[in-house]
Amino acid sequence: MTIRMDLLIRTIAAALDTVEKELLGASTNHGKRIAVLCAKMGKISGKNVNDILGLTNCALLHDNALTEYILASRESGHYDSTMKKHCEYGQRNVDALLSDANINNFILYHHERADGKGPYGIREDDCPLGAQLIAIADSIDVTYHLQTLKQDKLNNMTQTIKDETGKKYGKIAAQTMLEILDWSVIESLKDDVINKTAETVLTPWTVDIEDHVIFNLVGFITKIIDYKSVFTKQHSTGIANMAWHMGEYYKYSREEKVKLYLAAALHDIGKLETPTAILEKPGKLTDEEFIIIKEHARHTHELLKGIDGFEDIYKWASNHHEKLNGTGYPFGKNSGELDFNSRLMVCIDIFQAVSEKRPYHPLRDLNSALQIMYKMADDGGIDRNIVNDISIAMAPYDGIDLPTPNP
Repeated sequence: MTIRMDLLIRTIAAALDTVEKELLGASTNHGKRIAVLCAKMGKISGKNVNDILGLTNCALLHDNALTEYILASRESGHYDSTMKKHCEYGQRNVDALLSDANINNFILYHHERADGKGPYGIREDDCPLGAQLIAIADSIDVTYHLQTLKQDKLNNMTQTIKDETGKKYGKIAAQTMLEILDWSVIESLKDDVINKTAETVLTPWTVDIEDHVIFNLVGFITKIIDYKSVFTKQHSTGIANMAWHMGEYYKYSREEKVKLYLAAALHDIGKLETPTAILEKPGKLTDEEFIIIKEHARHTHELLKGIDGFEDIYKWASNHHEKLNGTGYPFGKNSGELDFNSRLMVCIDIFQAVSEKRPYHPLRDLNSALQIMYKMADDGGIDRNIVNDISIAMAPYDGIDLPTPNP
């Protein structure tokens, strides 16, 4: 079985844009615009298909460590105005995800300047071209808001690029950007057509579901999602590891375990669209806040449903708050509409949520968590047989973290 990894990475980029908009006021579809521009520049620069694939994936994911950087800054009380850590964490993450690609320091140096006045003091001659291409695309999109740029501003933008060549932008990067920039390209970056543009311009990337890159992807995704809030730093990681362990308990095939593992890692990707203030509110949510937080499951559904190869995965991921008695969300499905793995995902998510420390409850041991779950089963919400299985499968791990799967 194969999945369209390029579509999944575009989905992750879209979720990252939401986080960046909340934290920094960035625009929608920012990552896709940077990737499209880099693909066009990469082609003109004579890069081969694989190198362009690596470049565009880095462009899509250039801000992948934003949640991790922001949370680390909050916890330490020290904010790095140069955002070096954001670049360092981001490069580390893509190195693990895209281990076979030639992307050396593309994200680490994507805030450098040609004159050496960037965070690391790297001049253009010592800076990888890939980093410079991402840097100039990122810079002009942030500065000129390409999704809303008016045609009469295009000449002003191109003149600024010329004026900044050798200072802010490297010569090759600037020349290449000027070569691709015309009004038709700008129009192709507008929000209403960017998805179609990306589908046309960006290289498809198909991966077997059991390939090692999937395991790298899970670690990559869970960092992004879990670092959204100080209270969920290990949530998706714990869910994914438990899903794999339960798959082994049920003697699933390796393919089925990987699908469940990936669904578990992605189940809360919709939470990237939930305001952090609501996620971390220490007291009871208002009715309005609860409506907002419930929408994360629908967002997960919408983000994942169009990815080739995700026909089961997106359902298991987005059904994690449904209930057998129809009282769950976002769709109010009942027992006849929830397959076994959806029921399993519901129970895994509840077990992890009631076990881990949250603003509104302390860390709980296995027995305390199971008592809550059996009450929910008695009320008709969740599958009692699965709760029984969890009590057996999790017993050896009471009080310790589940091991991460070994690919």
